[in-house]
Amino acid sequence: MKFTTKLLIWMLAGFVLGSAINLFLGEAAVVQEYLVNGLFHAIGALFINLLKMLVVPLVTFSLISGVCAIGDIHKLGRIGFKAFLLFILTTALAITLAIGTALVFEPGKDFNLETHLPAEVEITVPHSLIETLIDIVPHNPVEAFATGNMLQIIFFSVLFATGLVMLGERGRLMVEIFDKLNEVMMQVVRLVMQTAPYGIFALMAKTFASHGPGLILPMISYFGVVIMVLMVHALGVLMLLLKLLGRVNPWVFLRKIRAAQIFAFGTASSNATIPVTLDVVERRIGVENSIASFVIPFGATINMDGTAIMQGVATIFIANVYGVEMGMSGYLTIILMTVVASIGTAGVPGVGLIMLAMVFNQVGLPIEGIALIMGVDRLLDMLRTGVNVTGDAVVATIVARSENGLSLPTFYDANSEAADALASSHKS
Repeated sequence: MKFTTKLLIWMLAGFVLGSAINLFLGEAAVVQEYLVNGLFHAIGALFINLLKMLVVPLVTFSLISGVCAIGDIHKLGRIGFKAFLLFILTTALAITLAIGTALVFEPGKDFNLETHLPAEVEITVPHSLIETLIDIVPHNPVEAFATGNMLQIIFFSVLFATGLVMLGERGRLMVEIFDKLNEVMMQVVRLVMQTAPYGIFALMAKTFASHGPGLILPMISYFGVVIMVLMVHALGVLMLLLKLLGRVNPWVFLRKIRAAQIFAFGTASSNATIPVTLDVVERRIGVENSIASFVIPFGATINMDGTAIMQGVATIFIANVYGVEMGMSGYLTIILMTVVASIGTAGVPGVGLIMLAMVFNQVGLPIEGIALIMGVDRLLDMLRTGVNVTGDAVVATIVARSENGLSLPTFYDANSEAADALASSHKS
């Protein structure tokens, strides 16, 4: 059985079981304590911890190895510049599409606020853009690695690899060591992936057992518009960019990126999905390690297409609920703030609410309105993370194509899925 098929089966099984528990056994204390918050929580948390455990060493070794493989500092700068512009472009397109669609469908226009009064909500306001830019340079690299600060890790790893490149022959031994360490980490990734179907099952079962599909009904207008825009952006905008700029077949790409999308959906974390995205982009799509190892971690940090869509729709939704007129200047402010806030925002579950608080504060909407959408945010977080990861892979493919770093035989090889390291590790 193919790995992606196995993932889908276990994911659907988790959805069905979780929904059934919520509908028929939701009030049973024994079920909640020992099954939902016991077994499912433990398995899901262990799986997430396994993925997070891989992120820092994998990104570090892969990035150092990749930069050394490039060997040309000017080429590295060119790759970084292209990736940054594309990530900003896709985020801007995402938020613009979200606001435009929300203005057409007007979610929240007939929402009865009195029957859904929001509870108190506390949201920590994120750092400003200036503080974020300053924080890119770690004052203590060890602390950056210990806390998993991805921008600081990327900065230090690129700087370290640049030093190795400049050493020339004297640094070759170290380069070879990091190449071997990178290979070892990829093997560890494949070992951890053997637990993936069961981890995804537990995460899905816990989520839907706790919240249930009925949670969506009071927020159906908001929920529906967000999902619609996510699908249009992922299957329309991103695939159009891939076709025009990457000059490859979008349908082949979508078929091969499924494993990373499923992981993103199950974990709701771009950072936790980095190991899988790297493996899929390199082995199935054919992007050179030297490009993928830089663009994918970079994208997990600054590319927030799905989150931008949620913010655009949520802002219009809350404005409609409270009867606040935004105006053109308000919409432009939302676009600007969302693009700026996406830079340096951690790719972890729930970060969209933190970014949303900053946007609300800037355009004068009540922060407590966030409590209205918090109930369905977990479900939407899973969906928008899948869009974020898809955007990361699209940009990596486009950049690789522009740098002659994309293996077209690998990309179009129909047998690459069967030969893929992930799939071959999970034959049933």
